[in-house]
Amino acid sequence: MEGWALGMFMISAGVFTALFEYPNSPVRQALADPTLRRALIGLAMGATAVALIYSPWGQRSGAHMNPAVTLSFLRLGKVKRWDAAFYIVSQFSGGTLGVLLLAALLGKAFTHPSVDYVVTMPGKQGVAVAFVAEIAISCGMMLTVLWATSTPRLARYTGVFAGILVATYITVEGPLSGMSMNPARTFASAAPAGEWQHLWLYFTAPVLGMLLATQLHRALSSGRVSACAKLLHPDDIRCIHCGYDPARVVRSAIVNGATQSRAT
Repeated sequence: MEGWALGMFMISAGVFTALFEYPNSPVRQALADPTLRRALIGLAMGATAVALIYSPWGQRSGAHMNPAVTLSFLRLGKVKRWDAAFYIVSQFSGGTLGVLLLAALLGKAFTHPSVDYVVTMPGKQGVAVAFVAEIAISCGMMLTVLWATSTPRLARYTGVFAGILVATYITVEGPLSGMSMNPARTFASAAPAGEWQHLWLYFTAPVLGMLLATQLHRALSSGRVSACAKLLHPDDIRCIHCGYDPARVVRSAIVNGATQSRAT
């Protein structure tokens, strides 16, 4: 499910980037303003993130889609090491397969330099600025997720908050670092494109940023952390992270009800 989620995210990213940036695309020809095009791509990707998080599979896996998110929850003790390992392998594999599939289907429209496998690269301001920017946006995303999931009245909107940040980051921060925030997302594009030069940046900065967010959240919330590693925790779906099982809850309620009836 985690592999499917990032794979679908990469397919969406490739389709919308080709639509808005490939020179022969009629949409690209109709929209001359690069900032407007980037904002529209951001809206599309934010909506994609929301759709994946609230999808049935996203609700079941927790919709991390990002090794940095998984490692952050592992640091908080919310994910078992075994599960974290398989989540991360699945994220890298699913994202890469999504890019390879899109390259086969779209061909030049996806591999053209204007789209270039939707690789993430440092902007004109340089590597140092990109590194700091990736740390900042990753920290902001994880802080938001932890704040929302640990606030009962907001927990159901965690996916919406995450989608809004994705859209905003692509529009505003994109020119600085390409807006990765995700080692697996960057690898998925870099491997088929052969763009290895700055891979270290996207493997380190997002992880550092999100781990920093876990420490800040602990400090700001007096040690209180989210109840579970899922971005969305529905009541009717079993959870491998916190052990929640709706069937067990129903059985417990029946037993407790019978006990109370006998007592009265």
